[in-house]
Order: sequence, then structure tokens, then C-alpha cells
Amino acid sequence: MDPHIVVLSSLFPNRLQPMAGLFVRERMFRVAQQLPLSVVAPVPWFPFQSLMRLVRPGFRPPAPGTETQDGTTVFHPLFFSIPGAFKSMDGLFMAIGCLPRFWRLKRLGRLDIIDAHFAYPDGYAATLLGKWLNVPVTITMRGTETRHVKDPVLRPRVCAALSRASRVFSVSDSLRQVALSCGIDPSKLQVIGNGVDIAKFSPQAQSSARDSLGIPRQSKVLVTVGGLVERKGFHRVIAAMPELLKKYPNLTYLIIGGPSPEGDWTQQLKQLVSDHQLDSSVRFLGPIPADKLSQPLSAADVFVLSTRNEGWANVLLEAMACGLPVVATDVGGNREVVSSTALGAIVPFDDDDALVNAITQSLATGWDRAAIRAYAEANTWDSRVVTLVKEFRNLSS
Repeated sequence: MDPHIVVLSSLFPNRLQPMAGLFVRERMFRVAQQLPLSVVAPVPWFPFQSLMRLVRPGFRPPAPGTETQDGTTVFHPLFFSIPGAFKSMDGLFMAIGCLPRFWRLKRLGRLDIIDAHFAYPDGYAATLLGKWLNVPVTITMRGTETRHVKDPVLRPRVCAALSRASRVFSVSDSLRQVALSCGIDPSKLQVIGNGVDIAKFSPQAQSSARDSLGIPRQSKVLVTVGGLVERKGFHRVIAAMPELLKKYPNLTYLIIGGPSPEGDWTQQLKQLVSDHQLDSSVRFLGPIPADKLSQPLSAADVFVLSTRNEGWANVLLEAMACGLPVVATDVGGNREVVSSTALGAIVPFDDDDALVNAITQSLATGWDRAAIRAYAEANTWDSRVVTLVKEFRNLSS
């Protein structure tokens, strides 16, 4: 009999935050096509957070208690969490908040494996629940671990979670190295990268894509997709624009995205555009659903991601699936995704000159877009899901 998987992830889409944690849902809902699966996506709570929304309207938006997404039940229990304080307790509080739901699922025969995403606090909470309920736990490392292991308070909790888990998956080898630095047995570590939906992301004619967006066909176009937060580095690309415009006066930079659970830098970015007098060269397109992204991606010449930290950035493969070369910073798993100079360029983080030079050269290069698309086609979700399903079945046997 196939095992019942319960995904534990505090970063997961809901009707009020439809863009949060899409990469978790994309991966695990494909697993749900082969194995029975439920999702527990806990929501942080403390008594006065509704008052904070009067000052910060987007702060911790509430989520429905239960909802159904694509036939899969998603539960949103609350867990006590004070913003900006006592983060070392979030893992314990998350486990306590989720325990009643996990207990009910076990009584119903719907819990055989807990599959957590991010080592802390989710993975830590999962391993406590696994101990209390006597079920195995898997943890997928997704990128925050790199920062957390540098924190003297959180590092022991990250390492404890990884040590207690039955299996640890990482979306990149760079994250596997983080686990090894915690002394985790290499035999229980496995790299399973994210994939791309090549049916959803596919090239369109650049001319028609530009016409639809009102972009002159002769322009040079850059694009970045992501949450409008500091980490994603939109501000670094905006700061590079004055120098890039000297070489390409008709350059346009498309910014696609909106607020995310990490925060909202929309106003800071718009102010930076104004300060640099770039209003005619930088366009904010807002958040765009994944099934509509092929158009703006196809309108561009180069995808840029000047990010400070990533695990495995799905957006890089999504851009490549539309035939776009990529310029990305050398952090996390970016070098593993942009694995060849035929796909783009990797530059040192926070090196302004290197970023400008890489973008300038990429705009001048005649890229083989069909080859870039073929690389994406070799990195679909299918092979990733086959491996995951096999691992879950082996764990339950």
C-alpha cells in the first residue's frame, strides 16, 4: 500500500497569498498524482497582529483554516510566533500548533511520512512531530539553511533537525554541503533539484510579445521575475541601468513580481527608479500568474537575477524554457542551474562592474535559444518526481 504523505511547509500558496511557495506546491502536487498526500501549511500568529495590519496592511495575511487546491486538502493551523523575537522557539511552537491536526490525520490513517520543506523552523517542527507520533520524516533543504547555519542560535536547531530526519533532500549540491557541515551522514543526503513545466513555459515570437506589451521591437530588454524584496536584487539591476543605457540607449528593464512573505520593497524600488531618472526605462508589471509569464519572458533578450541567496531558483529554468539566456549571481545553486556559458553568465555577488559587463556582453551575444530551450526540456519535473516517489515508497516499506 502506498504511504500517505503529509507535507509540512509554512511557505505555501493560499487564496490570500497565491504566489507564496509555488515551488513547493509545484513539486509536491506532482507527487500527489502518484501518492496520497495532504498539506499542513501553518500560519504564524500572535494576539496583536491584527493591530499591526493597521500600520502594515500586508503583514501576515490570514489564511483559511482548510481549503482544497487541485483536489488536495490543505490545512492552515496557527502557531504562536512573535515577529522579530524568540525565533529559536518557532520550531517548537510550530510543532505544538500543528500537533492536533497531525494527530487527527494519523487516527484517520492519512499519515505515514512527514515531508518538511526548509530545515528551520519547519524541519525542526517536523522531527518533533515525527518523534511524538512515531512516523519517519524527510526534509527538503531549499536555501534558508545557508543563512541559518551562520546564526549561532539557529545553527544547532538546523543541524538537529537534519540529524533526526530519516532522509534529507536538497535542491542543490551547495545545500548538500551545508548539511555535511552539520556532520550529517552522507548516505542519507540526496540532491533532487527543482524542475520546470515546459508546457507552461514556452517561447513565443518576440515581436508579437513586445507588441502586446507596447515595447518597441528594436529595443533591448532585460527582465527579472521574483518577489519584490531586498534579497532578489532588483535594486542592483536598477543601479546598473544608467551605465547600461550608455551602451544601449533603448534598453528597457521589466520588473515582474509583488510583495512576498519576505516583505515588500515596491516603494523603495520605485523611489530608486525615480532617483536615477529611469521612469522611461524601467517598467513594473506587477505579479503575473505563472501560466502568463511566457509572454513577458519571450519579449526579453536577457534574464537577470542579482540575488543575494538562493537554493535552486526555479525562475532560471523557467526563463530558459522560454529560450532566454541568464545572468545570475554566484550564490547558492545558481551555478548548478546556469551550468554552461552557452546558457548565460555567472557573476560574483555584489560586484557592480561584473554585473554590468555580463549584461552588456549578454545583450551583444547571438544566443542559440533553441539550445537553451533544449536544456530546460532536459530538466522537467518528471525525473525529479520519479525519484521522490521512489524514496517515499522505500521509506515506508
